[in-house]
Amino acid sequence: MAARVASLDNHRRQTGRRAKTGDQQGPAAKARVARRPTAAPDGLERLVEFVHQLGNAVNPDVIARLNDEIAHRMHKVPVRLNRYGYDPWGFHVDSARRALQVTALFYRYYFRAEASGIEHLPPGRVLLIANHAGQIAIDGTMIATAAFLYGDPPRILRAMGEYWLPTVPFVSELLARIGSVVGTPKNCVDLLNNDEAVLVFPEGVRGMNKLFSQRYQLQEFGLGFVRLALETKTPIVPVAVVGSEEQAPAIANVRWLARLLGMPAFPVTLTWPWLGPLGLIPLPAKYRIYFGKPMRFSGNPHDEDRVIQRHVDKVKSAIQSMLERGLRERTGVFF
Repeated sequence: MAARVASLDNHRRQTGRRAKTGDQQGPAAKARVARRPTAAPDGLERLVEFVHQLGNAVNPDVIARLNDEIAHRMHKVPVRLNRYGYDPWGFHVDSARRALQVTALFYRYYFRAEASGIEHLPPGRVLLIANHAGQIAIDGTMIATAAFLYGDPPRILRAMGEYWLPTVPFVSELLARIGSVVGTPKNCVDLLNNDEAVLVFPEGVRGMNKLFSQRYQLQEFGLGFVRLALETKTPIVPVAVVGSEEQAPAIANVRWLARLLGMPAFPVTLTWPWLGPLGLIPLPAKYRIYFGKPMRFSGNPHDEDRVIQRHVDKVKSAIQSMLERGLRERTGVFF
């Protein structure tokens, strides 16, 4: 079911017709003009506020306070490390802390993200199932940042990455240091048995490859996450992200070039590849992240697909409902 998508310009306010130069106005007309309240430049005020927030992102005092907050919350995260400071999947506390110092600035001052329902995130093992958009997993980064900054207790999310990511130089090591792992069933089971919080995008590359015309239309979900939840007796928290579809609107997908580069897709956006590396900078769409109530399922993880599909459909429906709520509530894409 396609979500009703808010118009990109629905935040604009309609104003009355301005009198043309030279219009003749009598006393009554002039009085009406004098009494007419001045329309608040809502869009301009929001733009000024956005610029002010960007200024905070480079304010040394703001950065220092944020770094202290991250360090304080990192001490509350339960981790099992070896004597070299790594966990079995390559996670490293100092690397994660440094990464969060950057992502938290983007979360608060660039995307001005808002998280709703974060209290639904339980302690212990949990699967977070979310909608997905874009070749660069900014949506996953914002979900993980919200879970760390506002979760109680703060959580380090272990994101299940695509199989092709380890083939990208330097990327696989970086992702492992901050908590991401290759999305194999064994990795997921081991993490859940270790009481970790695991983030999964069941649309997979289907979600990544969507064009802007398909925004907020959930693609087919894989069945594996429900089987893993049943096997490990793990609750599922549905997550909906509004704003990710507008950060880099894809207008085309050059499939032959994607195959040549070994990528699942090669998107063409309004800025990429026309602006070169600058075209990779996402637009400052406002993020709204919704965490749903935990969902628990019982049954045999080896049941037939049609049985598992019923559970998957319930999770998908919960995400779709939150997406529709977010699209309905927002008054604009960027504010």
